[in-house]
Order: sequence, then C-alpha cells, then structure tokens
Amino acid sequence: MKSGKPCILIVDDEPRYLWTIRMNMEARGYAVIEAQDGQTAIELALNEEPDLIMLDIRMPGMDGFEVCRRVREFSTVPIIMLTALAEDVNKVKGLGVGADDYVTKPFSSKELVARVQAVLRRVEFSDRVKSQSTVQAGDLRVDFVRRLVFVSGQEIHLTSTEYHLLCELIRHADRVLVPDSLLENVWGIGYEGQNHLLRQAIHRLRQKIEPNPKEPRFIQTRPGSGYEFVIPE
Repeated sequence: MKSGKPCILIVDDEPRYLWTIRMNMEARGYAVIEAQDGQTAIELALNEEPDLIMLDIRMPGMDGFEVCRRVREFSTVPIIMLTALAEDVNKVKGLGVGADDYVTKPFSSKELVARVQAVLRRVEFSDRVKSQSTVQAGDLRVDFVRRLVFVSGQEIHLTSTEYHLLCELIRHADRVLVPDSLLENVWGIGYEGQNHLLRQAIHRLRQKIEPNPKEPRFIQTRPGSGYEFVIPE
C-alpha cells in the first residue's frame, strides 16, 4: 500500500478482462498494476508488494496454479483466482496451492468487488487476531489467552478439537479452507481424506456457537470446496 491506496495486481492474458477489472477497481479507490504472463506477475509480486493479487488460471506458458505456488514461496499476499472453468476440482486445486478465493468468469462487477472487499477484510481481521488476545465477531467472543469461548456473554464449553478447529477458521476468516488443510492443521498429519471427522466436528461446533445451526451465520459450507468463517457485517 505504498501510495496510501490498497494495491491490486491483476494477472490475465486477455486485455478485455484487464481493462474491465482495472476500471472497476480504480473506480472504487484501489491502485492497480497489471501483468499478462506468469513470470511478470511473479516479479511484480516480489518487487511491488501488492495488497492483493487477482490471478487468471488459464494463461499460456506458466498457468495460474504455478504462479500461485511460486508466489507462496515468498509471500502471504491474498490471491483471488480468476477462472472460466466452473468445475469444482479446479476451485479446490486453486485453494490447495494457496489461493484465498476464486471468481468464475464471466463475473459481474458487483461480485468481483464483493470478493475483493471480503478478502481484504479477512486480512485486516487476521491481523487483529494476531495482535489481540481476544477477538469479537458479532455475538461470538474468543479469549485466546484463557482458551475460552463466549456466545452472547455466556461461556460455551468446547472440546480441544472443536476449539482448535474454531481458531483455525477464525484465523483465516473470509477464506475458504479445503478439508485436507483443516484436517492436517487441526488433527495432524495422516488424517487427510478423513472428511467424516471434519463434518462431525463442524456439526458439533455449529450446534454450540450458531444462533440457528441449520442456517449458519459464522461457519458456512462452500459446496465442492470447503468451509469458511464469515465475519459478520
């Protein structure tokens, strides 16, 4: 954010998408830099340190998946994948290599801006989580020092696994986390593919913290992708 404005790096080999995204982002006060190939994108990500990258998957030469992998070697900058591929496997693959979110082409300007705002809000929220001993999200409050959870002022008793799962979701708020990532970070190495354990824990957690577990407010399922902790407006 060298200019005082959040800076977005747009990576796409199609000029019409570069132009459309640039116009939408600049109209909302963001600074924009562009790349039309993977190598240039990596160099800009390293030298310009953007606040967010919007990265097309299908590009000649180095595709978006490989660019994402390379960027993750030196940066935690949030990445939104842009894809014309609607298949769930591509969304999961993008999240698996380190992307924070995805938008499927063709997209509306409203959807695009909403995704950008959500990801940047997640980064701001995560920074607060790292610097604070207590985090408040709506009626939910988590005391990381005492390892206590409160809903509307009432203490909620969680198992160790439920607590660690909640913390993992909160620390990556507004980001879709794939099941294997959650299983490895909460349960440990060797639990990949044990999705039934995750589903059961998510169900129990929702019963304890959600006002209406059948219509979750905090922990939302993203079909074909994973789970997301949504920060209340």
